Amino acid sequence: MNTTTHRALPWRRAATAVSALALAFGAATAATPTAAAATASEATVSAGWNDYSCKPSAAHPRPVVLVHGTFGNSVDNWLGLAPYLVARGYCVFSFDYGQLPGVPLFHGLGPVDKSAEQLSAYVDRVLAATGAPKTDLVGHSQGGMMPRHYLKFLGGAAKVNALVGIAPDNHGTDVNGLTRLLDQFPGAKKYLDSLAPSLNDQMVGSDFLNRLNEGGDTVPGVRYTVIASKYDEVVTPYKSQFLSGPDVRNVLVQDLCPTDFSEHLVIGLADRVAFHETANALDPAHATPTTCTSR
Repeated sequence: MNTTTHRALPWRRAATAVSALALAFGAATAATPTAAAATASEATVSAGWNDYSCKPSAAHPRPVVLVHGTFGNSVDNWLGLAPYLVARGYCVFSFDYGQLPGVPLFHGLGPVDKSAEQLSAYVDRVLAATGAPKTDLVGHSQGGMMPRHYLKFLGGAAKVNALVGIAPDNHGTDVNGLTRLLDQFPGAKKYLDSLAPSLNDQMVGSDFLNRLNEGGDTVPGVRYTVIASKYDEVVTPYKSQFLSGPDVRNVLVQDLCPTDFSEHLVIGLADRVAFHETANALDPAHATPTTCTSR
């Protein structure tokens, strides 16, 4: 056997594992970038969201901030849910976070704690524009987990009424065992961290997640809702998405609609069962039963 080839093989395998992991996150958490992402401000305002002149109504007194997932952005991730909420009378806002230099459109890649700082600044901007004392947060994938750092460590609990996580990786993911494969290759996780730190942060057992979940999943004063699908192929096992603690509601969409086959991408982008449950979580006093025919 060629010695050089033999020595290089583990690194080739590591690179393959890393590439596969990135593809797994990217293919399942990001919609294909559209031209709208390049003109996010114009596109979203014309569709009714990111309108900083919007003032919350008495019926919906808190603005809603949408937090995209890994490899997502403020437009593509919300082409379904943002107009859905706007049509129901909410002031809706979205922003980009976790940008890496030289990487357009695909965001949510930077260190998760730094992304939480960006969320903190954006919430302050939205509250200042709307005059509301608190906001509600709705996030998909990483966007449903990252705000918990903001709530726990950055003073966000005083500014947030509710957090709705759609397919959030609250306790990390093993991507059906792929992250465990990385442990077999020395240096692989460091390589991954240098490419996209948020992927490393979202692995089961990461330092970030250990800090986040130490002492409990929740903080007082915030209502939590988790909306998950048993067909999620990215945040696995799917039950790891659920939270424990007071003021927590964990929802499995198949319990409401057994024929809902949404996986990690669809549940955040187009699943009307998940959308209806999001609306219920934002306004529990006027919640209505969610079924397969909910609109």
